[in-house]
Amino acid sequence: MANNVKQIHDFGQSIWLDFIDRQIISSGKLKKLIDEDGIRGVTSNPAIFEKAISSSADYDADIAEFGKTAATTEDLFFELAVKDIQAACDIFDDLYNEEVVGADGYVSLEVSPFLALDAEGTAKQAEELWEKVDRKNVMIKIPGTKPGLKAIRESIAKGININVTLLFGLQRYEEVTEAYISGLEDHLAAGHNIEHISSVASFFLSRIDVVVDPLLQEKGADDLVGEVAIASAKKAYEIYKRVFSTERWKALEAKGAKPQRLLWASTGSKNPAFKDTKYVEALIGPDTVDTVPLETIDAFREHGIAADTLMLGLDQATETLGRLKALGIDLDKITQDLEDEGIEKFNKPFEKLLKAIEDQKAKA
Repeated sequence: MANNVKQIHDFGQSIWLDFIDRQIISSGKLKKLIDEDGIRGVTSNPAIFEKAISSSADYDADIAEFGKTAATTEDLFFELAVKDIQAACDIFDDLYNEEVVGADGYVSLEVSPFLALDAEGTAKQAEELWEKVDRKNVMIKIPGTKPGLKAIRESIAKGININVTLLFGLQRYEEVTEAYISGLEDHLAAGHNIEHISSVASFFLSRIDVVVDPLLQEKGADDLVGEVAIASAKKAYEIYKRVFSTERWKALEAKGAKPQRLLWASTGSKNPAFKDTKYVEALIGPDTVDTVPLETIDAFREHGIAADTLMLGLDQATETLGRLKALGIDLDKITQDLEDEGIEKFNKPFEKLLKAIEDQKAKA
């Protein structure tokens, strides 16, 4: 029997693992996921690192060692994280260098969530982390906030691979594509090659439905429950197809530019009434990435259905968003609130993470 997860790649979508820790790297489990499930990249965030560092002793020796020289606890965290990211990048090196070099095999590391509204600080730290990791297949994660747009353009203009995170709304997503394209143009204008630059735009899914679904139930629109995030994602893909087929884009493509792929994030079902592979199954299609938690990968391997679904029901997606508006539900406001809340949701685990490192350092 063909592996269900591996089959997704037959439809042009890359599955990246939304998880990292030392154990998965050192035990050979990450390599096994690549070989058996066709996993083609890794994403990390402060919550993932918080769990990894506070729930095992794997980092204790490095905390004691790096703690002697790190100026701040945040610096100490990035020393620990960079070591993991480098190890994961090395495991994906063969995949990165496949027939189309740089098509996949990326590992993402996020800038400090405390910088989410600081364009200058974000751009500075993105460059520092890029140089520190020193791997062609690392992606630095920058949130797609309003100030983040400037940092994204600047970072792409410096030739840095960027994973734009925390995207909920269609307008902001289109602004992100503009930042990417402008950054490539800037890099080219400065006399550099652009074929090595890669970027993804991470569109968050299940969190949208968590907010919208109760509002739909209040208004008796039960048939739309669990449909809004998927409809938004399909509309985002329409924007992607339009933006990356313009004459402006074709001029960059002729110089070797890669389109900024859409990446589906927050793909674990948060509603127990939904199938646990719902968000993965609904959005499989060419030139996209889906970053999936370990438990969802296990579920998909067991009972997921791989099929070309992303372009299905586009008219229905338009109708769904139209009905939402007619019901008086303001999706633009909801997605902006989710972005604001998302910053806070990344800040909290980061604070917890720094506290866990401080506690461990005190014991050393």
